[in-house]
Order: sequence, then structure tokens, then C-alpha cells
Amino acid sequence: MVAIVDDDDSMRTAVQDLLEAVGLAAQGFSSAEEFLNSGKQHGTACLIADIRMPGMSGLELQAHLNAERCRVPIIFITAHGDEKMRLQARREGAVEFLISVETVRQRSPAR
Repeated sequence: MVAIVDDDDSMRTAVQDLLEAVGLAAQGFSSAEEFLNSGKQHGTACLIADIRMPGMSGLELQAHLNAERCRVPIIFITAHGDEKMRLQARREGAVEFLISVETVRQRSPAR
């Protein structure tokens, strides 16, 4: 099962729908705490998470999972990432750190 942890309902639903459309089992969680309380972290094949969320952040969730020795592959997708966050996430074992398309558009020079 692929877990999607994001407080943005539309993003979480879109990612879940995309994964299910290609035949992958997926489940969305609106917070890191909801994901941890589900007890499904050790049965998760991959975790897709936002960085900035109310309560526990994505990086804090990663640290919590690492402390539990739950080495689930993590892909971060965020609108609020920077190089420092990307390096921290990758150093702690994230397999990818993606900046959302809208953020890339905002940071790109106008043509």
C-alpha cells in the first residue's frame, strides 16, 4: 500500500486517484498523526508526504519513522521546500524530494 500524507485534500485525493488508476493500492491520511495512529506504517510500501502540515511536519514524520526503524521509502512533494530541506530529507533517507509544479512556475523567470 502507498500512503499519501498531506493536509491538502485536493492534492491527497489527486495523488491517491492517480495511483489507484494505475492499479496500486493507496490510502490517504490528512496528517502525520493520523497516519501513525492508523498502525499501517510497517505495512506501507511507499510513503508520499508533504513537508509543511499542521502538527507534525513531513520531516518530523520521517524522523519518527527512522527512530522506529521503519525504513519505508519516502517521496516528499511540497510547495514549500528549499535546498536545506531537500538535503535534510535526502540525508535521512528520502528517495525523492519534489517541488510542486505551481512553485516551480512561481520561481521561474517570466518569459
